[in-house]
Amino acid sequence: MAAKEAASAKTVVKLDFATFAGLVIGIGGIVGGLILEGGSVREILAPTALLIVLGGTLGAVLITTPLSVLRRGMQSLASVFYERSQDPESLIETLVDYSSKARKNGIVSLEQVADQAPDPFLRKALNLAVDGTDLQELRNMMELDIGVDEHHAEAEARIFESAGGYAPTIGIIGAVLGLIQVMKDLADIEKVGHGIATAFVATIYGVAFANLFFLPVAGKIKARSLQKTQMRELMLEGVIGIVEGLNPKLIRTKLGAYLRGDESKAKANEKGAERAAEKVAEA
Repeated sequence: MAAKEAASAKTVVKLDFATFAGLVIGIGGIVGGLILEGGSVREILAPTALLIVLGGTLGAVLITTPLSVLRRGMQSLASVFYERSQDPESLIETLVDYSSKARKNGIVSLEQVADQAPDPFLRKALNLAVDGTDLQELRNMMELDIGVDEHHAEAEARIFESAGGYAPTIGIIGAVLGLIQVMKDLADIEKVGHGIATAFVATIYGVAFANLFFLPVAGKIKARSLQKTQMRELMLEGVIGIVEGLNPKLIRTKLGAYLRGDESKAKANEKGAERAAEKVAEA
């Protein structure tokens, strides 16, 4: 039964439609407004301005950020477009099953199922518990893991926050460079007007990249880190409850605080009641 529940509690990877929808709506709103004002998309297509903004921003980020952190930041970019989610209800039921098994056969009986746990963090916590690690030491070790991961996520988010700060300024530099080229040909007023309009495209790119990509990405990385931390806190509290020998019903009630909303809690209670009835029937 525990193995079956563990399988249902595995991490699910799926596309984050909110990210894609946000990009489409944000870019679509800006381009749509431009067209409604009588402009054309061709007016803001400037490869030179794009090169200045992205190249300058990347250079500034490389100077600011250690290379090892930058690598992790690029890897964490995938979490913005793909969501790795865990069902807290299934996870709670898995922990309750572990608790029932430990109360019946002793915590050493979890040695086999510990290696089949749906999450590496949970596997480590269970193995420490099975090995007889002191409760406070177990908590300290696992909280250290949580803290280190949070620190890494903060550093990765800071990369994109830095890029969001640099991009608008680099855009202004691009605009000034464009104006310098315009000033070389003041005799032709028509060319001057066209050149000034083109020069400010770099500013648009800088502000747009900062506010439609870099800063939102930093926020999403932090949100993902918070979700991950909450799930790991749930696992840790569940394992500690098992080590303390708490009644499985108490563990379910305690971990129910991590569920979102009254509807989820009610659903969890219904599931718990159904499982209790199944066990009674089996007995």
